[in-house]
Amino acid sequence: MSANTDASAAADERELVTMTIAGQLFGVDVTAIHEVFQPRGVSPAPMARPEIAGVLNLRGRIVTMVCARRRLGLPERAAGAPAPMAVGVAKDGDSYGVLVDSVDEVLRLPAAAFEPTPVNLDPRWTAVSLGVYRLDARLLIVLDIGRLLEFAPAVLEAAA
Repeated sequence: MSANTDASAAADERELVTMTIAGQLFGVDVTAIHEVFQPRGVSPAPMARPEIAGVLNLRGRIVTMVCARRRLGLPERAAGAPAPMAVGVAKDGDSYGVLVDSVDEVLRLPAAAFEPTPVNLDPRWTAVSLGVYRLDARLLIVLDIGRLLEFAPAVLEAAA
């Protein structure tokens, strides 16, 4: 294959890091994820918004930990559930860790199979969704990680 053929094939696909949050499958563009880690030593952030789980020092960087369950209006994790994982991202020069139940795999999906966000999706999810992929037995919701980390009033009203 030539370089042009490789580039056009890549343009016809989307690579997503998949994660599970409260049993629902979500995906984030692979280029948005800086790292995947198991958070340890999260310190509370007094007076922070409820979706802020705290902060931690990750290799010399202060990382704000955002609870995806709270941000998406999902129930808290059950007592005794496996430890959460985090995906590390950056927004506006700040480092964030998004707490999820699990980080699963990287999927390469055809761009042609991408669909708009369904109208019946919860408004809190619609506010942070780019669209969906219908997989064999599941719906994969593609998150706009920038909007998930946006705490402006208009976005928060949609999430309420």
